[in-house]
Amino acid sequence: MSPFWQYWIKATCGSLGLLGLILAGGAIDATAGPARLYFQLIGDSGQLDLNPHMQVTLGVLGGVCIGWSVTFFATFQAAHELHGEAAAKVWRLTLIGLTAWYVVDSTLSVVTGFWGNAVINTLFFASLVYPIIRAGVLKPAQPNRKQLGF
Repeated sequence: MSPFWQYWIKATCGSLGLLGLILAGGAIDATAGPARLYFQLIGDSGQLDLNPHMQVTLGVLGGVCIGWSVTFFATFQAAHELHGEAAAKVWRLTLIGLTAWYVVDSTLSVVTGFWGNAVINTLFFASLVYPIIRAGVLKPAQPNRKQLGF
């Protein structure tokens, strides 16, 4: 994978971590401003009801996003260090996981009236899937004639 796409994926992982911080901030009244803004962007312009159930949900979701950010970063770093079928397997499994998340999260976002979240999901999904597909890492590298001694 080219350095450009490696940096791109790192930035995408960083943006997910930032979203996690924003969501986790919604768990506490004093730091809920960015979460309120986020929900205004992805849903209706109504007031976000930060009742205790919503606060714990935002705290957990924020933590999940932060952990997911670090996990994706570690997965991409490890996959980049691998070669051949081992690397391709990690990339394929990562793509399957991303796709499963995308379908469930985006479908439920639209069904519940938060289509803006599905838009953000699509941007995030594309920002990781496009470099994976573009780099050709889903299939093991075939040795070229030079590598075979021809």
